[in-house]
Formats: sequence, C-alpha cells, structure tokens
Amino acid sequence: MSNIQNITTLGQLKASGYKSESVKDELRRNLITQLKKKEEGGFEGIIGFEDTVIPDLQTAILSRHNILLLGLRGQAKTRIARLLVNLLDEYVPYIEESELFDDPLNPISWFGHNIVQEKGDDTPIAWIHRSERYTEKLATPDVTVADLIGDVDPIKAATMKLTYSDERVIHFGLIPRAHRGIFVINELPDLQARIQVSLFNILQERDIQIRGFKLRLPLDIQFVFTANPEDYTNRGSIVTPLKDRIESQILTHYPRSVEISRKITQQEASLTPEQKVAVEADGLVKDLVEQIAFEARNSEYIDKKSGVSARLTIAAYENLISNAERRMIINHESNTFVRVSDFLGVIPAITGKIELVYEGELEGPAKVANILIGKAIKTLLLKYFPDPEKAKKSKAPNPYSEIVAWFADGNTLSVLDDLSAVAYKNALNSVPGLKALIKKFHPSLTENQQLLLMEFILHGLAEFSQLSKGFLDNGFAFSDMFNSLFNLQPDDDDLDLDDDRY
Repeated sequence: MSNIQNITTLGQLKASGYKSESVKDELRRNLITQLKKKEEGGFEGIIGFEDTVIPDLQTAILSRHNILLLGLRGQAKTRIARLLVNLLDEYVPYIEESELFDDPLNPISWFGHNIVQEKGDDTPIAWIHRSERYTEKLATPDVTVADLIGDVDPIKAATMKLTYSDERVIHFGLIPRAHRGIFVINELPDLQARIQVSLFNILQERDIQIRGFKLRLPLDIQFVFTANPEDYTNRGSIVTPLKDRIESQILTHYPRSVEISRKITQQEASLTPEQKVAVEADGLVKDLVEQIAFEARNSEYIDKKSGVSARLTIAAYENLISNAERRMIINHESNTFVRVSDFLGVIPAITGKIELVYEGELEGPAKVANILIGKAIKTLLLKYFPDPEKAKKSKAPNPYSEIVAWFADGNTLSVLDDLSAVAYKNALNSVPGLKALIKKFHPSLTENQQLLLMEFILHGLAEFSQLSKGFLDNGFAFSDMFNSLFNLQPDDDDLDLDDDRY
C-alpha cells in the first residue's frame, strides 16, 4: 500500500484491502522476503553468529516461536533482541487513543470494542512505527505482577465512578501494552519464581489474570527472553513450566577467532574523530587486545562459568587509544602511535570485567590483568618471530643473542608512559641488534611499525624469561634476567618486580 498514513478511518482501511496479521506472522513474512533477497535477515552488525546463532534464530521466527537467548555476559543477546524490530512492518494501523494499540479490524480492549461499535467505519485510526512496537524490561527481584501484567487502579475507579468489577478500572502493565509488538525480558532468572508463574497463561493461552477479574485478552506478542546459564545456580532459575512454554532456546557464544573478535571491537569502540586521525593503531596492538580476552577465557585465575564479556576488549581498546592520546598531548605532539607500554592503560578496563576464582583473588585483579597481557604478548610473539626458547637450544645462530648479551653486560632500558617520540626512538635504537632483527624478519615496515615491534620483542623476551621486566610507577624497565635475580640492591626504589602501580 502506498501513502498508508493518509488512511484515517476504519472504512478507508477496509477499502484499502488491509488484512490483520499476527506479529509472529508479520515477522515470518518479512524474514522470508529478506531471505529470498539474500539479505542479512535484519541482523546487520551481528558478527560471528552467521553460521550458528542467526540460522537458529531465523528458524525460530519461521516457526513462530517465543525465544530464549541463553549465553554468558557480553554475547550480544540484547543486541539481537533489539534488532528483531527490523523484521516488523514499518507502520501498522491502530485505533486512535487506544492504550493497547488495538488492531482496528480485531480490537481486544473495552475501549476498542466500544468505539468500533459506536462509530463503525468512522472509527478514527492512527499509524504506529515499528520502533514503538518494542518493549524491554530488565528482570530485577523487585519486579511485581502489577508491573508486568497490571492491577486494579482505585484512583481510576473513583474518578470514573466505576465499580471494581468493571474492566475499565484496570491499569495495564508492560506486557498488555506491548500488544502487537515485541516484548523482551532481560536476565529472566532474576525474576522471582512467583512472577515467572504469572507468565504461564500469557505464553500458552494468551490471556491474563489480574486479581479477581475473569478477563481474557487475546494478546498478540512476540516474546524474547535472555538469560545467563550461570544464573541457574547463582541468583535464580527459570522455573521448569515456563521453560517448557518457551518453544526455542538458542545458545549464544563468544567470538571463535581473534579476527572476528577484532571486527566486533572495531565496530563497537567509541572513538572521537580526533583520536581516529591522530592516534595510529597497528594490527598487532589490535590483535593483542583481543588475545587478552582469549587468554582470560582460558585462565586458571578467572571463573570460566562467569565468562569474559566482549565489553572487555571494547573498553580496553578505547583505553589503549586514550592512553596514547594522553602521551601525545603531554608531549605537545600532533600525532602518535600505540605502543606496547600503553597496555598499562588497559588494566582498569580489565579488572572490573573479570570474575576471579580463589587463586585469582590471592594474586589480585591488577596482577591477573598483567599476567593476561603478558600471556597475550607471548602468544602473539610466535606469530611474528621465531620461538626464543627453541632459538636458544638450536645449533643455528640465535637471532636474539645480541640483544640478550647487551642486557647481560649490565645494561638496562626504561620505557616510560610519557616518553616523547624522539626519546622513545632513541631508547629502542640504543639496544644493539634490535632494529636489525626487525628488518630481518619484517623488512617492509614503516618506522612506527618498526619501533612498535622493537618494543614488542623486549616484552616477548621477558615473557620467555630471557630478559627481566620490572614495573615502574610510570612504565617498564628491562634488564638481564640473572643480574636482576642475584644483584638487586635493597635501596633500588624505582624498580619493583613484584608490584605494579595498581
């Protein structure tokens, strides 16, 4: 239909040939249209679920099912639920001033029935956009049946001079007001069991029960629930009869590769236009950010059942860029690039997003964060350079020998947070063999990429226990492994090998 919003009465709507359709049939019809056109099915921006979650979701929609998205935190469950709106028609008609957005051809409320009976084809209608047909409620322990379903409103009864047996005294809750739309309950297990029970009839028989009212409202709603599987034991559970009434349960998951995780982070990270122009971030540091999350999900210090949210890498990347930007501002420079030493700035983004087990609590969140960063560096070093341990044992010339020998002669190197570009370059170039190593394995790099890899080598050698890396208040200090173990001076206040600045 063209110019549908020019239709303002029930008679005009009938004359246009409009037919009523349930919200689930509407979602199904629009999904079929998108699938035939080989479009993304309304789920643009969801990365990594193309072969797993999205096909299951599309199957559930084609089956006209209510849906439970089950997965650990930070797995885009709410994002997916909100994108379902894209599968609704852009506009649908409703009886003007109806609080339940009654279908003009199939009203369900007292107001809807009454006005159609009274005005017939002259019943005024309006049009509602799909963005207004989405309702979301975060399940919390204080949610009541009145919030979701409704309750008797004594003020309305007194004002309108109605008895409590009159349907018009009911104040409808969120679910009836979501009629002809999508209703999402986030973190379903947090809903008290008695509140979950109140959803039984709505899901199965499509009616509601409010106090003593004998009321049947054939509500037309697409329900979507989200839940964390760990909630079944931690905070609550989904009562079995309710689970039985939710036809499709779809499992979500974390990105299965660094490449997919990196795409998500780059899509979601909130950077200013100035940061995008002034701060260069090489692919290495982007991969390091993602590798931290992968290391965290396999760490013995972190509760695997709790999960490591994708929000960790997004927040960490934002901090990484901002840490480099801060140094650039302090040094009055017009541009800069992210260094490995900038990863000190991502620790606050990690510590609040990991749930530690007992062993992790003993170490402390900041120490665990540093361990994760170190493991990420160690993992990625092997993708760029030979294994230092194998090189040390090999009969072939060791590519790292000149670097390690320089530190073995008693030399140290400090890489501070706020080093200017010139000072940073001079510091790294002072280590014999470091630049030559980069040119040998990666000959076609820009100067910034060379400097980044030069620092990366030092951190990597420290992770392979061939150099010592100490934490300063504002950076790192590299020295020989054995000298640092046997020749530490008691009055050496600057170099603290055990504690970091957090």
